[in-house]
Amino acid sequence: MNTSEQFQRHLIEFQDRFMYLANRYDSTIHHSSELETIIDDYSAFITDESNKKAWEQLEQQASSEFSRLVADLRKTSAQCVAIMEKYRALKLLNGEVARTDYFKNVESCIEKEFGSFQVTSDSTVLLIGSGSFPMTPLFIAKRTGAQVVGIDVDEEAIELGRRVIARLGSGLNIRLENVFVEHLDVTKDVTHIIFSSTVANKYDLLDQLHPLTNEQVVVAMRYGDRLKSLFNYPMKETAERKWRLIDMILRPGHVFDIALYEKA
Repeated sequence: MNTSEQFQRHLIEFQDRFMYLANRYDSTIHHSSELETIIDDYSAFITDESNKKAWEQLEQQASSEFSRLVADLRKTSAQCVAIMEKYRALKLLNGEVARTDYFKNVESCIEKEFGSFQVTSDSTVLLIGSGSFPMTPLFIAKRTGAQVVGIDVDEEAIELGRRVIARLGSGLNIRLENVFVEHLDVTKDVTHIIFSSTVANKYDLLDQLHPLTNEQVVVAMRYGDRLKSLFNYPMKETAERKWRLIDMILRPGHVFDIALYEKA
């Protein structure tokens, strides 16, 4: 078996394990350790420089089978990350401390998210895809005193996230809502927007936000291209008359990169 065949075999094994564990989530922490282990293994796999050559070979072949596997893996791994955040929230609320390499990897990027576009106490930050363990809102609100609003389509994630905020961020200016962007009451006041890398329709939402936001807003789009696209939705072109790419924060060894946009 050659290198690219071994690589594809590993992807199939990851997909099988992700599907198995996603189907077993029951709002308890019964399978949390197993899922945390595979997420950490997967994070290491997509940031391993030695896997780049096999990825490039398979990408060049452009087979429908490989494209379908990548799309399935991206979707299922995103689902499992959402479940792992639920496990982390449940453990915290039960008095346990859970910390994985994946969470360390994500937390290490938050401070430099907006590059030179600093968040201050006067800022209003919107996080799209806040999840069940809202690390980013907690970090930003604690560090800067900014108002942070997080939204998510998952009602259970919002409910768990609010309980986590009550436990870890009492008194901070953080609000989590189960609403669509067009129904938010602060959209015109938002100064900074962060998109989770696992939000599938993030570029559609970016397009939708253009007329709803002010002219000074800065957007941090978490994304993953090439090998990192196995774990994140990749970067896309934006309409030139709407959004302008102003910087790219490339982070070797981290699970996603960041694209910064401002209005054209």
